[in-house]
Amino acid sequence: MQVFQYPSQQEWATLQQRPAAGEARQVEERVRQIFDDVRQRGDEALRHYAQELDGAQVTELRATAEEIAAAVAQVPAELQTAIRQAHANLWKFHLTQREAEVRVETMPGVTCWRKSVPVQRVGLYIPGGTAPLFSTLLMLGVPARLAGCPEIVLCTPPRKDGSVNPVILFTAQLLGISLIVKAGGAQAVAALAGGTESVPAVDKIFGPGNRYVTAAKQLAAQRGVAIDLPAGPSEVLVIADKTASPVFVAADLLSQAEHGPDSQVVLLTDSAELLPQVVEEVERQLAELPRRDVARLALAESRAVLLRTPEEMLFFSNQYAPEHLILAVRDAEKFSEGVTSAGSVFLGHLTPEAAGDYASGTNHTLPTGGYARNYSGVSLDSFLKKITFQRITAEGLQHVGPVVEIMAEAEGLRAHARAVTLRLESLLGDA
Repeated sequence: MQVFQYPSQQEWATLQQRPAAGEARQVEERVRQIFDDVRQRGDEALRHYAQELDGAQVTELRATAEEIAAAVAQVPAELQTAIRQAHANLWKFHLTQREAEVRVETMPGVTCWRKSVPVQRVGLYIPGGTAPLFSTLLMLGVPARLAGCPEIVLCTPPRKDGSVNPVILFTAQLLGISLIVKAGGAQAVAALAGGTESVPAVDKIFGPGNRYVTAAKQLAAQRGVAIDLPAGPSEVLVIADKTASPVFVAADLLSQAEHGPDSQVVLLTDSAELLPQVVEEVERQLAELPRRDVARLALAESRAVLLRTPEEMLFFSNQYAPEHLILAVRDAEKFSEGVTSAGSVFLGHLTPEAAGDYASGTNHTLPTGGYARNYSGVSLDSFLKKITFQRITAEGLQHVGPVVEIMAEAEGLRAHARAVTLRLESLLGDA
């Protein structure tokens, strides 16, 4: 990790920069080519990219009922139990996000209300390469089911033998998702955005991925398909004071660094004693990780920063707007009152970010790259549309009508005013 001691505030902007994406134009151009190809050749293009990019020979793009059923037998009972418990926790937390329909009479005879309606067709993209993210399928599938989305399409890359990771299939079955497409990368997003013979076009696309998937989602959004949020490489910022455990802090930093070489981890501390202890512990634990080569690349772009006060640490963090924020400090809940920009916050020495990644109940699909300044993470609301309704009675029109007439005339919109005036005149005629 890069270590910085008491940098000036003028230097903070540089320290808050994410790793450069690199070759952005080439990525965007390649994604456009893939979109055009999938639009023109449909399923044939998906099979081509499965062979070229995943090294998989795929004949039938949709997973069969037999494949899904067989996957259950391949998943260890202990893992099945853990997934079921995580599913229950997520369901319980997201269930609380349902809103009751409230009708408000803004004036006598004028009633307004709002109704939640599910997005009709949603696409879930679940990476399935070196680390098949069945946990992300839970994070997206639970709110999609709670929202009542009528059509859920799951896309995930095939393995070399053309099959889907059995844990992903087991999780899909647990969620009641049966339309599972063996397609990954930008080509899967292109299929979800425009449709193919095997992949229905959807209204909104969810899920993380590499820079090609991220660019594909952004292109889909430009072409009229909604996406969940801007999501790039994973990141965590840990604020630690002298009460923090160097062992715990190092483990939290590495838990994000092992996601990928472009992940970023940041440590902020006001303890000159803690900082070198954490850096040393990171190196010790790193040597024990199976994905140490990946984590080491991420650590090369990561920072440990010594600041003077808790207030400075909080200010730095809010400017950075991390995807994950761990408060390894005394009285973390009180400290958290000053947090204004973060995807998800983990309080105290016994709350690892990994709990939120898997099973505590909150959603781990969160804004990265500083987007936590203006985006929320995925929730039940992400799968719902809010439609407003209103009903006006004769009494209500007499109350609100003159207000509308005056305001419409003031804006020079005579037809708006007449739409009210004609109705008011008809009421006088009826009288």
